[in-house]
Amino acid sequence: MGTSAPAAASADVTIAASPEAVYALITDLQTMATLAEETHAMEWVTGNAAAPGAVFKGHNRNGSKKWTTKCTVTAAEPGRTFAFDVKSTGLPIAHWRYDITATDGGCTVTEQTWDRRPGWFKPLAGLATGVSNRDTANAEHIKVTLARLKAKAEG
Repeated sequence: MGTSAPAAASADVTIAASPEAVYALITDLQTMATLAEETHAMEWVTGNAAAPGAVFKGHNRNGSKKWTTKCTVTAAEPGRTFAFDVKSTGLPIAHWRYDITATDGGCTVTEQTWDRRPGWFKPLAGLATGVSNRDTANAEHIKVTLARLKAKAEG
C-alpha cells in the first residue's frame, strides 16, 4: 500500500509559527517523543538528523504494553515535509507523514499515517500493543499530537 491510497488516519492543525520552526519541532526526536501519545522515547540509530535514509528507534508504550519500532526517514524537506516508514520485527508496520503548508501568520500541519501491517499480523499486533483498532487509535493520537505541537510551537 503506497501513499497514493487514502491515509488510514489524518488530521491537520493551523499553527501561529513559521513552517521552519514547526519542522524543527517535528524532526527533533526528543521533542516529538514528548508530544506523541504512545511514543515515549526516540533516538537516532544511523545519522543524527532528519535526512532520507536516516534511521531512528521509537520506544512505545500503552499502559503495561511496550514495544520498539525501527523507523527509516523517507522524506525530509525543511519547512515542508517529514515522512518515515515504520518496521517492527522486520515487518512493515506503517508510513507516517507530516506536511507543512505556509499560511498567513503561520502554517498548517497535516499528519497522516498508512497502515502497512500484513493482515495476519494485525491480531498479534493488537495483543502486543493493547490496541485492537489501530486506525481509530491513530486518528485520536494524531489529534492529541497536533494539539500538543500547536501548544509547544505557539508557547
